[in-house]
Amino acid sequence: MHTRRWVAFVAATLVVAACSSSSKSTTAGTTGGATGGTTAGTSGATAGGCTVGVSWNNYQEERWAKWDEPAIKAAIEAGGGKYISNDAKSSAETQASNMENLITQGAKVLIVLAQDGTAVKPAVASAIAGGVPVIAYDRLIEDPKALYMTFDNKGVGKMQAEAVFAKVPKGNYIIIKGNKADANADFLRSGMEEVIGAAVKSGDIKIVGETYTDNWDPAKAQTETEQFLTAANNKVDAVLAQNDGMAGGAIAALTAQSLAGKVPVSGQDGEQAALNRVAVGTQTVDVWKDSRALGTAAGTAALALCKGKDAAAVPGAKPFTTPGGNSLATILLTPIPITQANLNVVLDAKWIDKAALCKGADATKVKACA
Repeated sequence: MHTRRWVAFVAATLVVAACSSSSKSTTAGTTGGATGGTTAGTSGATAGGCTVGVSWNNYQEERWAKWDEPAIKAAIEAGGGKYISNDAKSSAETQASNMENLITQGAKVLIVLAQDGTAVKPAVASAIAGGVPVIAYDRLIEDPKALYMTFDNKGVGKMQAEAVFAKVPKGNYIIIKGNKADANADFLRSGMEEVIGAAVKSGDIKIVGETYTDNWDPAKAQTETEQFLTAANNKVDAVLAQNDGMAGGAIAALTAQSLAGKVPVSGQDGEQAALNRVAVGTQTVDVWKDSRALGTAAGTAALALCKGKDAAAVPGAKPFTTPGGNSLATILLTPIPITQANLNVVLDAKWIDKAALCKGADATKVKACA
């Protein structure tokens, strides 16, 4: 996707979210996922009086409160609906009761960012059976009646590996995966495998450390990386970290061994600190998922579900076969890999300002910082 077209898309999405109460549209597509490009719209999907409840698993990641929630709320309120929410604080048990609480408060649709996609299934099934549609937001919930909305996570993993592999086609790799209970960790890993799998089989790449990381915790990722570095006598050539927080943890471990900037590291989410690391050179790639677009699409879809209650009928939804063999109505949005070469993309989209992006960067080497 060309930069100009993407910036225009983001701008259009935000204008629609803020100004339209009768129709909204969001472009969705995949890059290596299970569905082709789609266009999601909700012509006539206003739902005055519709209360939409959002169950957040936590606010550990920068993006939830900064980008996703404001976009969801704006889309719902622009359509005449009401936004309510609660926070499970990383507890699967709390999330189940939180969902019941939202319904008690009058939620007619639930948007659920699952702490544990398996543990939350009974609560999701109960809600749907009671006539409350559920959107599985950004994380898979294996319920065939839910609407699954996320970015192409397999594509994200592929983009991460492509950027790192281009720098290091041979050598010792560490793979820092996300939470085991989150299907995204495995989607990302499968995308990575498409890029590095052949080199692993041939022996060109040796995986000297690979692990899941509870709650995608940066501190745990740092400890894991430290342990892998010690076991490999610091002979590590690349780190595939599945998100920006964990990339930060891995880079802290590399810094302690004077390896930061020498060992390519991946991430995702477009966190401000991570984008700055890309500019500085300690992080190789940050796969940017414009959460404003996903939040707007989810809020808009929630209003459509308030009227129709059939996930498959939401404009833009296409069938996606899950790892569990379920067919879910799904809308996937397309991410963009950000490297030093195209940092202007996030600047043009007003995702980050130049001062924050370029702090400490060499403006003679980074075009966006010149």
